[in-house]
Amino acid sequence: MKMDVDLLHSPVVGVAEEEEADMNDWKLPLAFMKKRHLEKIEGSKALAQSWRMKDRMKTVSVALVLCLNVGVDPPDVVKTSPCARLECWIDPLSMSPQKALETIGANLQKQYENWQPRARYKQSLDPTVDEVKKLCTSLRRNAKEERVLFHYNGHGVPRPTVNGEIWVFNKNYTQYIPLSIYDLQTWMGSPSIFVYDCSNAGIIVKSFKQFALQREQELEVAAINPSHPLAQMPLPPSMKNCIQLAACEASELLPMNPDLPADLFTSCLTTPIKIALRWFCMQKSAKLVPGVTLDLIEKIPGRLNDRRTPLGELNWIFTAITDTIAWNVLPRDLFQKLFRQDLLVASLFRNFLLAERIMRSYNCTPVSSPRLPPTYMHAMWQAWDLAVDICLSQLPTIIEAGTTFRPSPFFAEQLTAFEVWLTMGVENRNPPEQLPIVLQVLLSQVHRLRALDLLGGFLDLGPWAVSLALSVGIFPYVLKLLQSSARELRPLLVFIWAKILAVDSSCQADLVKDNGHKYFLSVLADNYMPAEHRTMAVFILAVIVNSYNTGQEACLQGNLIANCLEQLSDPHPLLRQWVAICLGRIWQNFDPARWCGVRDSAHEKLYTLLSDPIPEVRCAAVFALGTFVGNSAERTDHSTTIDHNVAMMLAQLINDGSPVVRKELVVALSHLVVQYESNFCTVALQFIEEEKNYSAPSPANTAGRRLSLRRISRDLKMELYFSEHAEPGTLTPVRDSPAIPRLRSVNSYTNIRTATTTRNLNKSLQNLNLNEEGGPAAFSPGNLSTSSSASSTLGSPDNDEYILSFETIDKMRRVSSYSSLNSLIGVSFNSVYTQIWRVLLHLAADPFPEVSDLAMKVLNSIAYKATMNARPQRILDSGSLTQSAPASPTSKGTHIHQAGGSPPMPSTSSSSLTNDVPKPPAREQPSTRPPYTPTLGGQAPHSHQFPRTRKMFDKGPEQAGEDGDEPGGHRNYISAALQTGLCDWSAKYFAQPVMKIPEEHDLESQVRMERQWRFLRNTRVRRQSCSITQRGISRLDDQIFINRNPGVPSVVKFHPFNTCIAVADKDSICFWDWEKGERLDYFYNGNPRYTRITSMEYLNGHDCSLLLTATDDGALRIWKNFADQKNPEMVTAWQGLSDMLPTTRGQPSTSTHSLARRVSIYLDRSKQGGAGMVVDWEQETGLLMTSGDVRVIRIWDTDREMKVQDIPTGADSCVTSLSCDSQRSLIVAGLGDGSVRVFDRRMGPNECRVMTYREHGAWVVKAHLQKETDGHIISVSVNGDVRFFEPRTPDSINVLQTVKGLTALDIHPQANLFACGSMNQFIAVYNANGDVISNIKYYDGFMGQRIGAISCLAFHPYWPHLAVGSNDYYMSIYSAEKRLR
Repeated sequence: MKMDVDLLHSPVVGVAEEEEADMNDWKLPLAFMKKRHLEKIEGSKALAQSWRMKDRMKTVSVALVLCLNVGVDPPDVVKTSPCARLECWIDPLSMSPQKALETIGANLQKQYENWQPRARYKQSLDPTVDEVKKLCTSLRRNAKEERVLFHYNGHGVPRPTVNGEIWVFNKNYTQYIPLSIYDLQTWMGSPSIFVYDCSNAGIIVKSFKQFALQREQELEVAAINPSHPLAQMPLPPSMKNCIQLAACEASELLPMNPDLPADLFTSCLTTPIKIALRWFCMQKSAKLVPGVTLDLIEKIPGRLNDRRTPLGELNWIFTAITDTIAWNVLPRDLFQKLFRQDLLVASLFRNFLLAERIMRSYNCTPVSSPRLPPTYMHAMWQAWDLAVDICLSQLPTIIEAGTTFRPSPFFAEQLTAFEVWLTMGVENRNPPEQLPIVLQVLLSQVHRLRALDLLGGFLDLGPWAVSLALSVGIFPYVLKLLQSSARELRPLLVFIWAKILAVDSSCQADLVKDNGHKYFLSVLADNYMPAEHRTMAVFILAVIVNSYNTGQEACLQGNLIANCLEQLSDPHPLLRQWVAICLGRIWQNFDPARWCGVRDSAHEKLYTLLSDPIPEVRCAAVFALGTFVGNSAERTDHSTTIDHNVAMMLAQLINDGSPVVRKELVVALSHLVVQYESNFCTVALQFIEEEKNYSAPSPANTAGRRLSLRRISRDLKMELYFSEHAEPGTLTPVRDSPAIPRLRSVNSYTNIRTATTTRNLNKSLQNLNLNEEGGPAAFSPGNLSTSSSASSTLGSPDNDEYILSFETIDKMRRVSSYSSLNSLIGVSFNSVYTQIWRVLLHLAADPFPEVSDLAMKVLNSIAYKATMNARPQRILDSGSLTQSAPASPTSKGTHIHQAGGSPPMPSTSSSSLTNDVPKPPAREQPSTRPPYTPTLGGQAPHSHQFPRTRKMFDKGPEQAGEDGDEPGGHRNYISAALQTGLCDWSAKYFAQPVMKIPEEHDLESQVRMERQWRFLRNTRVRRQSCSITQRGISRLDDQIFINRNPGVPSVVKFHPFNTCIAVADKDSICFWDWEKGERLDYFYNGNPRYTRITSMEYLNGHDCSLLLTATDDGALRIWKNFADQKNPEMVTAWQGLSDMLPTTRGQPSTSTHSLARRVSIYLDRSKQGGAGMVVDWEQETGLLMTSGDVRVIRIWDTDREMKVQDIPTGADSCVTSLSCDSQRSLIVAGLGDGSVRVFDRRMGPNECRVMTYREHGAWVVKAHLQKETDGHIISVSVNGDVRFFEPRTPDSINVLQTVKGLTALDIHPQANLFACGSMNQFIAVYNANGDVISNIKYYDGFMGQRIGAISCLAFHPYWPHLAVGSNDYYMSIYSAEKRLR
C-alpha cells in the first residue's frame, strides 16, 4: 500500500521509540527454528577415505652395486684436475684400491642403515652380470611382496647407453660388459626402488619406462591370446610399482667440483644434513656467519636422532621443512604414496628435494619417476637457511667456550604463522602450508600443548580440515599421545578425537587395539572435567561401541555402563543426549551389556529422560530403550517382564510434541514387534477377525461406543485385495464419493505446489487422481493417501507389500479408542501387545508424514506376516481366476469373499472392474484374507500348517526368490528399513565448527542484515498504522481486494507485517498478496478427509514466519517456505489434543451431503455440536494454548515441544474461543454454553479458574482479552450481544446489541473496532461506543453482486483492514477511507 510520505516523518513516534520497538523484536524468542526443524535428520555423507594407507610397505632388502674400479677412469669421461674424489666421504686414493672399495661399500651401507636399520643389505662391489643377477633374484625371493632397493654407482664404468644398458665388468676386469635394464627389471621384479648415481642417468629412467611399457603390452597379448608364443613363456613381472631416482638428466654429466664429493647425489640422499651444511658454507651468504669453517661443521655436537642436540634439531627441522614442501607441492595421492607409505622411500624422497636444490646450483637436474614438480625455489628453503644460520652462528662459542645450545625458534615461529592463518584468513582459501610442521611439533614436549590447541582449532573448521590433517599423517601421532598421562592434554586430545571420529568412525578399531578407549573412559569418569569434554568423551565411546563387538566388550569391561548411568542427570543437555545414545549402542545386539544394564536398573534410570525438556534428549532415551528391548538373545520370563515394562513406559510418549521423538518411538516399538512377532501376529489377526464378527448397530443407539466393525472389516478385505493388485498404470474406477481427497500427495510434500495446480476451482477434479508425472495412477483404497500425514502412498513401488491401507488402520484406531477392546481381544486381558498395537495404530495416523510412514511399515509387515501364516495351502488352477471384483470398498454390493476363487492377476486387460461377480463353490476360502480360525486366540498360527501361496500375487520373477516368511528374513525387512538417522545426525554436531560465532550472532552476516531489515520494516508498520488509528476511523468499507478463493474460506489470517494473507478452506491453504491482488501459493494441509482446518496462527511473524494450522481432529501442523518461490515444507506436526475425535463431520449422511459446504459454519456447528480446535499463540513465552471439543485447555511449550499444563474448563460444552495475555498469565475462554471463563495459569488445576461469566445465553463466537495492563474482556455470542468485562468484577461493565445470527466476529486490537458477519449476508463494523460505522452488503463492481453468507472474518493486527470470507468462495478486504491511508 502506498502510505503518505509525511507519515514516514510523522512526529508521533520519536527515534527513541523506534529503537525500543526494534529492541523488543530482537528480544522475542523464535519458535521451531532449531536445527532439528531446519535440516533433514540424517548423517553427513561419509568422506572417501584417502588418508588410510591401504598398502603400507617396507623396503626389506637393499642391493648396493658399486662399479668404481678404483684407480682406472672410464674411457668416455674426461675428468678435470683437480676433480671431485670423495665416495661416501672417503678418498679412494688414500688407501689400496681393494680396501678403498670395501670401505666405501661398508660406509654406504652404514649411511643407508641410518634410515632403515632393519633392512637386509647385500653389497656387490665391481660385479659381473651373473653376480648382479644372483644378487637381485635372491633378494627378490626373500622379499616376497615387499619392496627391494637397487643402488647403482657407476662412477668407474662408461655412461649408460641409449639402448637401455648400464655397465659392469667381466671376471678379469679386462672388459666392460653391458647389462640390459630389461634383464634387471626381470630379476628385481616389483615393487622396487632404483637409485642411479652416474652421468647421463636420465637415459636409464627413459629406457626403464619403455621396457615397462613393452612388458605391459606383452602381458596384454598373452592374456588375450593364450596360444601366442609369448603366453608359453614365463610372464614378465609388471613394473607399475617401481620408483626411480636418477642423479641427472639424460644429457648431463655429474659435477666435478673438487669441493664436493664425487657421489654428490648419494650424499644428498643418505647424509643430507652433512652435505647441506657444507653446501651452505660454500655459498657467498655464509660469510655473514663469522668463524664457521668446513672443519668446524664436522664438529657439530649431538646425534641425528636426539632432538635436544644441535645436530638432532637440524635434522628435525630439515624433516619438517622437506615434508612441508612435498605436502604443499605434490598431488595428495602422490604425497601419500611417496611420503607416507614406506619409511625408507619417504626419507629418500625428502632428501631428493635437497638433492634437487643443491645439484641444480651446479647445472645438474636430478630426475625421479614418478616425476615431481620443481621444488628447489620453494619459500620454505629460506626458513631452512635461517635455521642453519642460527645454529651455525652458535657453533664457535659452543665448541670453544662450552656455552649451552639455544634451541631454534623455527617451530615456535611456524606455529605463529599457523595461528595467523587460523585467526585471520577467510573461509575459502588454500590450506595452511604449516600443517605438516604442526605434526612434527607434536613430538616436542615444549610446543606440544600449543600445537594441539592450534590443531584442534584447525580441525574445528569442518570435515575437510579433518581429512587434510589425516592425509598429512596426524593419526599415529594423536593415537600415541593417548598414552600420555598429562592432565593438561586431556581436553585437547578429547576435542581432537571427537573431531576425527565424527568424520571417520572407522578409527574405532585402531583405538580399541591400542587401548585408547581407556583414556576416554577415564575422562568420562572424571567429574572435575567440564561437561563439554565429558560429552566429547562419551561421543567418542559411543562411536567405539557402534556396531563393533570388540569395542562393546572392551568398554563393558571398562565399566562404561555404570559411568554413563551416573551422568544421566547432568545439567548439560548434550551430555545427557550422548550418554543415552552411548548406552543404546553398547547393548545393541550385545546381551552381556544388556544384562549389565538390567543389574544397574539402567532402563528405570533412563525413564527420567523420557520427560526431559530437550526433545533430542528424549529421543536419545527412546533410542536407548529401543535397543534395550531389541536384543535377539534367548528370552526368559524376567527379560520379557522388563521388555513389557519398557514398552509401556515408551507408549506414554505417543503424543509427544516432537516428531523426532515419535519417529524414534516407532523404531523402538518395532524392535519389540520383531522380538515378539508371533504375539503381534495374533493380535493383528484378532483385530481383523473380531471386527468382522460384530454387526453394525446404528450410530444413534451406540452413542459413540463402537463404529461399524463389519464395514471396517469389509473395507479391510477390500484393502487386502487392492493392495495386492493396484498396479501403477491401471486406472480403477472408484465410486463418486465426496470423501476422496483432491490430490494424491507425495512423500514429504515434495510436489505440493505442482499437485495443487491441478485442482480446479469448482473441484471437478475431486475424483481424478493424477500422479506426479500427470498420468493416471492406480486409484484404489490400497494406494489412496488419506492419512493425516497424507503421505502413505500405498501401492507405490516402495511399499507394494502394504496390506492395511491408512483408511483401515485409521478406522481400527478409532474403533480401538472407543471400545473396550479387552473384551474384544482373545490375547490375555488387554495385554501389552494389544496396547502396543493400539499405539502403533495411533502413530500410523500421525500428522507428521515420516512418523506415519514408519508406523505403517511396522503394522503392514506384521499384517502381511499374519495373513500369510494363516493362509490355507492351495494353488488354484488358472481357469478359476476371474477378472472381476466389486467396484468399491464402500459400495453396498457383494463382499470380496464372494469373488471367484482368487482376485485377478494384475494385467492391463483388467482395467475395468465390474460388479457382476460369479459365486464360487462355498467351501473355497478366499485367499486374500485369513480364514477365521476359532482356536487362534489359544495358539499362534504356524507357517508349516498354512504354507504361503504367494506365487499368484508375485510382481514377477525378480520377487519369486524372496521368502518373506522366514523369520530371519522378515526381521531384516522391518529393522533394516526402520532407522531414523538420529544418532548420525547428532554426530554431525561434532563434525561442524563449534568455536565459530553462529551466523545469526555475527553482526556482518547476511542472516543478521536480513533480520535487521525485517525489524525495521516491523517498526515502520507499527508506527504508520498507529498514526492512522490515532486519528480515528469513521468508515471502513473501501474494498481494496477481492478474489475468488479455490475453496470456501473457513479461516483467514493477515500476516502482521507483510502484505500476505492466508485463507484456509477445509483442507488447503491459499496465500494472497492483498496489495498486488495476486495469488502467491495454494497447498494441501494434509489433514484427513473427515477433518477440516478450524484455526490458523502466524508464528515468528516478526521475523522468519511460520504458519500453524489446527484441524478439528486435534492435529497441529507448522509450515515454512509458503508464499514464496520454494515448495512449502512441513516443519513439524503433532497431536495437540488427543481425545478429540471429530464426530460425523467427515462422513456426512446422504441428507446432509449435497452442497453442505455452502451452509455457514454456524449451521455446521449447530448440527455437529463441535467448535473444532481453537488456539491462541504467545510469541513472548513460546506457549501455545489449545482447546476445542474437549473439556480442558492444553498448554504446549514450543521450545520444549511438550505439554506443560492441562487446565480443566469445568464445563460440559466445548471451548469456542481462546485469548491470553502473557503479562498477566490470564487465559479467557468463550464456551459453547454461553459462559466466559477466566483462568490464571500460575495456579493449580483446581483453583486456576478465577472467574466465570454466564451473561450470554448462547454460543460464544469470540472472547477477546485486551493486552493492556488493565485490559478488558470483550465477548460476543451468536445472539449478537457484545459484553465488556473487567476481569476483577463479577458482572459486565457494558453491553451493546448487534445483529442476531452472528457467524463470525473479530476485534481490532489497536483501533477499538469490531466487525460482525451474519448469516444474513452482510457485515457490520462498530466502534467502541457501539455505533455502526459501516454496513457492507454488496461487492464493489460485479454489478453490485450481493455478498454471500459470511463464513469468516479477521482484522489486520495493525492496519485498519478487515478480511472477509463468504460461502460463495469470495475473499474480500475492506479498509478505511483512502485519505486516511
